[in-house]
Amino acid sequence: MKRGGLPATTAMTDSLGALIEHWRGDEGGSYQSWFLWEERIKNFRSIRRGIQQVVALIAAGTFGNAYRGSALETVVSSIAEQRQIFKGADHPFLWKPKLRIPDIYENVENQRAFGILLDTCLCCDGEQQIIEAIRHIDAKAIKGLGPAVANLLYFLHPTLVPPFNTAIVNGYNAITGSKVKLGRWQEFLAMRQGILALNHTHRQLLSNDLGAIGGFLFDVGSGRYAAPPLGDEPAVIATWRANLERTQAESAAATALRARRTDQDHTHTEIQGWLRDLGIALGYDVWIAANDQNRAYNNGKLGDGCLRALPTGLSSAVKLIDVIWLDRMAGHFIAAYEVEHTTSIYSGIVRLLDLAIGGDCQALEGLFLVAPDDREQQVREQLSRPAFSRVADLKVRYLPYCELEANRSAILRFGQGMKPIQAISRLLR
Repeated sequence: MKRGGLPATTAMTDSLGALIEHWRGDEGGSYQSWFLWEERIKNFRSIRRGIQQVVALIAAGTFGNAYRGSALETVVSSIAEQRQIFKGADHPFLWKPKLRIPDIYENVENQRAFGILLDTCLCCDGEQQIIEAIRHIDAKAIKGLGPAVANLLYFLHPTLVPPFNTAIVNGYNAITGSKVKLGRWQEFLAMRQGILALNHTHRQLLSNDLGAIGGFLFDVGSGRYAAPPLGDEPAVIATWRANLERTQAESAAATALRARRTDQDHTHTEIQGWLRDLGIALGYDVWIAANDQNRAYNNGKLGDGCLRALPTGLSSAVKLIDVIWLDRMAGHFIAAYEVEHTTSIYSGIVRLLDLAIGGDCQALEGLFLVAPDDREQQVREQLSRPAFSRVADLKVRYLPYCELEANRSAILRFGQGMKPIQAISRLLR
């Protein structure tokens, strides 16, 4: 590995390793709060589907000439919802009328070139094909369409394309002594090679998924941590380590304070547990999302007393729906619930759509988005997007936490069928 064009010393490498270890253990850093976040993995498939829709609309000539209300806005917004590392991911795609950029809304040829880039990366599985596709779009010199597109490509090839934003570039420059500039594909490709080298050197502390090192660089570039010194002077390194220890103590104190505050709030798992218990009490079989079944809940596991398998032939996304109620005798789907505690609303809607389209839904009585009271407007805004025009026929309902908490005891004791749940929820469209 090189830093600033010079071979990295052992002291440099050790200091960087120490910082990565600190980052991994920091509950407020992107490793704990985003990279290990289980919902992050759920979003890959829904974002891929959104990109496929963008490609199909461009190929058919029906994409339109505006960002607002487009399928591209839907998928980019779902990326931007994913916690701090992707905050602002939609800014480069917003139409700047005075500059007339990015020039993929008014220029049909540029729009098609953009679609070809996405389609190539959707279909390929090799590094060289991705790089060639990037070089091809770079040669088009489309105004305003730069490496921010890498955030879309990351969700297609997380082991080959790192995420990209200003903080990640700043973090990379601070750690390596480089001078990578924003907005140029050639600069991005050079940085990508450097990121791969860094990732290889510290593989045991990072991941094959380049989201890990992307998150690390983001936290450095956004000022959460100071980069290790570029030189190997013992006094300078000792001062840096002392500052790192101080920030570790401050971070631990802040995490403890947040924990005391959030202990008073409902958690995603708690809401799933409420819905599980209601379903069982109302006489239904209950399915808990496959990756949540072993979560600790009420001195047991969230999946206790629930189904261990769903009918065959369903998509993998359906198995990730937070809670599903099924008819105990016939096995038909009765209701499905996506708990949108702090997660991407877009991804939850896509999973419910997968069930409605591909499952045995002749007896289905409701699809529910369960969310904190203050997220209702966000839910309605997502469902108003053209990409979800089919949702209107499915009669998706909004179930706020407050109604669920206030009425669940009565429903457990006296409820029958789906009527109580429908009574405390609201039709969204």
